[in-house]
Amino acid sequence: MKSIRAGLLALLYSLTASAADVPLQTEFAFEARVTVDKPLAIGQSSHGLRRVIPITGGTVSGPLLKGKVVSGGADWQFVRPDGVLEVQAKYTLQTDDGVLILVDNRGIRHASPAVMERLTKGENVPASEYYFRTSAIFEAPLGSKYEWLNRAVFIGVAERQPDAAIIRFYRIK
Repeated sequence: MKSIRAGLLALLYSLTASAADVPLQTEFAFEARVTVDKPLAIGQSSHGLRRVIPITGGTVSGPLLKGKVVSGGADWQFVRPDGVLEVQAKYTLQTDDGVLILVDNRGIRHASPAVMERLTKGENVPASEYYFRTSAIFEAPLGSKYEWLNRAVFIGVAERQPDAAIIRFYRIK
C-alpha cells in the first residue's frame, strides 16, 4: 500500500513539476483609456472607505483589439485598513465593427501614503511611483471573431490620470 501511495505521489509531483517548468509568457493585446467622472464617496463601510467612479467612455487601441469604451460602467473601490485600494471595474467595450464585449477588471493599487493622497486628490502622478495591477475577465459573443477573449487570462498594468485610467492588457499564453 505504501509503495502504491509513494508511486502516485511521485507521479503527481512529476506532473506538477512539469507544469511549473513552463515559463510564463505574455502578449500585449490592447490599451484601454477609460475616462471617468468625479468619484462618488459612499464613506466608511464594512470593507473600508468605499467609492464609486462612474465610467464616461474612452478608447481601445492595440494590435488585437480596437474600438471604444461605452459610457455607463463604473469602478467600485474601497480603501482597505492597510491603505491598499481594491478596485472592481465593470464596463462595456464596443469594437470598431460594432461588437459589444463585457469587462470585469479587478485589481489593487498601493503606494506610500503621500502618493496615495496625491492620487486621491486627482493629481497627475507618474505610474512609476505606485503599483497598480489588475486581472480582467472578458465576455465576448460566442461565434464572434472576439471569442478568443473568453478563453484567456489577462493581466493589466494600469495608470491613473486625473480624468482616466489607462490599462495595458496582456494575454497570458
